[in-house]
Amino acid sequence: MGNDTTLTRRAVLGGLAGLGLVALLPGRAWAAISASKAESLIGQVVSDINGIINSGASESAMIKRFEGVFAKYAAVSYIAQSALGVDGRSASAAQKREFTKAFQGYIAQRYGSRFREFQGGRIDVVGTSEGKNVYEVLTQTTLKGKSPFDVIFIVAKRDGKFIDMVVEGISIVKSERKEIGAMLDRRGGDLNKLIADLKAG
Repeated sequence: MGNDTTLTRRAVLGGLAGLGLVALLPGRAWAAISASKAESLIGQVVSDINGIINSGASESAMIKRFEGVFAKYAAVSYIAQSALGVDGRSASAAQKREFTKAFQGYIAQRYGSRFREFQGGRIDVVGTSEGKNVYEVLTQTTLKGKSPFDVIFIVAKRDGKFIDMVVEGISIVKSERKEIGAMLDRRGGDLNKLIADLKAG
């Protein structure tokens, strides 16, 4: 598999992850969901993504739509704080809020700007299997001129939101943690500088 294909897959997956990475928020009551509900939720997510990919809209319009869907489906604080990892433990509440806002825009720009490359492709839900505390919803992504590949959405049973995606053994959550960690390292661990740079795009 060539590097271009790998990068393309990761870009698609990262965009999808931005839509669905959600917080398991403390103090909030959730009812356990069924496998069909989990599959239905992922069906809606991929339907929205397919709509953006094949909308024919301008890049700026795609990014705007993507951020809107991101805000709708994601509790951005989960992936944002996960991306910070141990570096986020010393952050103030205000810094965490500002980073979360900046991270939302970063995700929209980073992945939304790639959607035009995926026109003519689509994502389809294939089936669902059950784990201890999660459902694994298998989807197949087909890009124009490339072989289809599988993507697994990890859906939390208690709230029906997906908390990770895995492709070829790669966790998108972990990938973003590495990326943000590297960005922070390049700024000498200065979180405020990272926040400012993410906001600036």
